[in-house]
Amino acid sequence: MLLRNIDPSNGLCNGTGLICKGFQTNVIDVEIAIGHHAGKRVFLPRIPLCPSEDDMFPFKLKRKQFPIRLGFAMTINKAQGQTIQNVGVFLPESVFSHGQLYIALSIGISHDNTKVLVKPTKDFNQTGVYTSNVVYREVLHDM
Repeated sequence: MLLRNIDPSNGLCNGTGLICKGFQTNVIDVEIAIGHHAGKRVFLPRIPLCPSEDDMFPFKLKRKQFPIRLGFAMTINKAQGQTIQNVGVFLPESVFSHGQLYIALSIGISHDNTKVLVKPTKDFNQTGVYTSNVVYREVLHDM
C-alpha cells in the first residue's frame, strides 16, 4: 500500500493498493492493483522522509525509503472511493461512525464476493446475523 501522494493524476495516491513486480536498489517496479489505473506499471523511487518536523532535537533525522507498506488489510476509511473484487469486513463491535457500514459494504463489486464477520453485541428479534450501525443523532442536528 502506498503511503504518500506521489502522482495522483496517474493513480499514485495515499492508500493505493500495489503489486510488487521487481525490486532494484533505488526503485521498486509495481503494478497498480485497484482503481481506474489498475494494471498500470510504474516505478516507485526512494523518497526522503523526515519523521520529526519539530525542533525538539538539535539535529534533523532524514532518510530515504520507499513510501510503501505491506498490507493485508485496510481500514474502512482508507477503502473509501475504491472498488475491490473480494471484500472481507471484520466487525468485532458495532460500527461507530455515520456512513462507515455503507462504505464497508459498498466497495465490493458484488454481494457474492463480500463476506462479513460480525460479533453480535445484542440480540435482535429476527433470525440471521446483525450488527448495529451506531448513529449519534446530536451530530446530525443543527447546533
